[in-house]
Amino acid sequence: MFKKILIANRGEIACRVIQTARKMGIKTVAVYSDADARAPFVKMADESVRLGPAPASESYLKAELIIDACKATGAEAVHPGYGFLSERTSFAEALAAEGIAFIGPPVNAIAAMGDKIESKKLALNAGVNVVPGFVGEIDDIDHAVKIASEIGYPVMMKASAGGGGKGMRLAYSEQDVREGFEATKREGLSSFGDDRVFIEKFIEDPRHIEIQILGDQHGNILYLNERECSIQRRHQKVVEEAPSPFVTPEMRKAMGEQCVALARAVGYYSAGTVELIVSGKDPTGKSFYFLEMNTRLQVEHPVTEAITGIDLVEQMIRVAAGEKLSFGQADIGIDGWSIENRVYAEDPYRGFLPSTGRLIRYQPPVEGWSSDGEANGRRGVAGVRVDDGVFEGGEVSMFYDPMIAKLVTWGKTRDEAADLQIAALDAFQLDGVGDNIDFLSALMQHPRFRAGELTTGFIAEEYPEGFPGAPADEELVKDLAAISALVAATYETRAAMIDGQLGGPVFPDGDYVVRVSGDEFAVAVEPYDGGLLVSIDGEEEIDLIADYVPGQKLLVANLDERRRTVQIARKGRGWLLTTRGARHEVTVLSPHVADLTRHMIEKVAPDMSRFLLAPMPGLLTKLEVTPGDKVEAGQPMAVVEAMKMENILRATKAATVKATPVAAGESLTVDQVIVEFE
Repeated sequence: MFKKILIANRGEIACRVIQTARKMGIKTVAVYSDADARAPFVKMADESVRLGPAPASESYLKAELIIDACKATGAEAVHPGYGFLSERTSFAEALAAEGIAFIGPPVNAIAAMGDKIESKKLALNAGVNVVPGFVGEIDDIDHAVKIASEIGYPVMMKASAGGGGKGMRLAYSEQDVREGFEATKREGLSSFGDDRVFIEKFIEDPRHIEIQILGDQHGNILYLNERECSIQRRHQKVVEEAPSPFVTPEMRKAMGEQCVALARAVGYYSAGTVELIVSGKDPTGKSFYFLEMNTRLQVEHPVTEAITGIDLVEQMIRVAAGEKLSFGQADIGIDGWSIENRVYAEDPYRGFLPSTGRLIRYQPPVEGWSSDGEANGRRGVAGVRVDDGVFEGGEVSMFYDPMIAKLVTWGKTRDEAADLQIAALDAFQLDGVGDNIDFLSALMQHPRFRAGELTTGFIAEEYPEGFPGAPADEELVKDLAAISALVAATYETRAAMIDGQLGGPVFPDGDYVVRVSGDEFAVAVEPYDGGLLVSIDGEEEIDLIADYVPGQKLLVANLDERRRTVQIARKGRGWLLTTRGARHEVTVLSPHVADLTRHMIEKVAPDMSRFLLAPMPGLLTKLEVTPGDKVEAGQPMAVVEAMKMENILRATKAATVKATPVAAGESLTVDQVIVEFE
């Protein structure tokens, strides 16, 4: 067994590998960029080596620097994590040339599966179902249009070396192909150094299901059940679960055996994942097709670990050291259900725009990776596990992926795992950057999700106008009114007890008018020994028990038999209460002040429709218009690159361009004016 390994990655996956290595008694070496100098994974490792500046191209993607770090520290093997160099054959070859073990599959398997065009040919030869499409290189836009029309719309254009949702465009018409083909090539080139594109049929009502593969260097290859990853946004996974609510035992066996056959065809060993697209319109479950094989550890591997009891990182290390798998296919079972939600730095209330900045507050529902690597077990604490690589006061950088943490829950049933997600998300405290916590909670509560009726179009279909927050029922709104009255009474009581006031203290009388998200209630608060009795509109009485201190962010309250976890923030003269996937603006007033506010004139927001504004911080890579141009609604006007993704900004109405204050190549801030209209 290795005595020391180097982790050629960063963030939560670096922490994850270090945790298992420590459990195995193996020393670890972290490598880091300047942006990550204070990151948790650097502190967790036994040794650390600086690579270079923040951009990945100058640090984490420089294989020669990582090899130098191995030599300097005596690391015998490298675990690449995911992303960066994990699927780059030249990196594995360079390690082999220096006598350093690669904790991953053989070079020939990486090469064969890393090229989507070649991998489809191999899959066909191995007897694996393949999506209908053009398996070959495409010359130009006209060639792409011809192929798309022959396949039949809709089609998907994909960068051959793509992954992680980058370099993919869905086309429903010739115009979509002409608009998206070049963008797909550019994304492939900028993200993967390869601008080749292929086109395949888009499977309607598609479900994204993947099979976890594990093999050793002695010819043993197993499948460790499946994961459902259908809930995606812009082809990036948001929610993953194991097992799938759609897959039957017969499907699982058929899929698993085909995926093992593919792995065997390329002499695969280590952990890997075969991604499949499954037609939700086929009730027999037989319409499943090969998409690609990821020759590395997946982001979503914890859900497989939770239901199988197998530490995938440990098995990767053991396989790389030449050990045989100590279990067989018959030993792989399914124990319970596990769901993973990816907590991203993005604002779902503003079209999921990426967010960067400092984490002013970061307090997950259970501790993430601690400095000794022992905070999280396979199923975490009481079924809740957090894999993270950030810390309170740290930065979410524009240089790397916007994922902050992975929230993983395990329960005996799917509903139990989902309910644990909702409770954990309510308790997840995160301030300083935009986050998608409310959105994730809304997904977990959605009736269609609970029914298991999933497709990759779930988010677009269920939130076509954007995300407004999860709907709140009447009971929740009344509970929030009661909690708001408690908060107001606590603040007023503290204010009354301040020393030196003229006329002595004036304590609150407990009568309020509470406005919650458009509803108004007359609320009376009466303390008693052990709690509060809250009357709503003089009729309904709620027994409220909670300990609240002014300024407290998280409040756990018991209202009759209900338990509510609510995050509280001051907003102007009111409060913002967040729970169960939505933010609720609350105003608490005395009755006479409430009457007077009805005569107040509302402030009208300024009209910004004359401007095209930058929806996110990023780089303006293309400006399509000049002053004097007339544009039509839907016409592309600018391209902004953020988090390595190209975003096309379009005109919302017909107009004439008056000015373009910025030029291509400039960095943009949020809401910066790109185009001004007449």
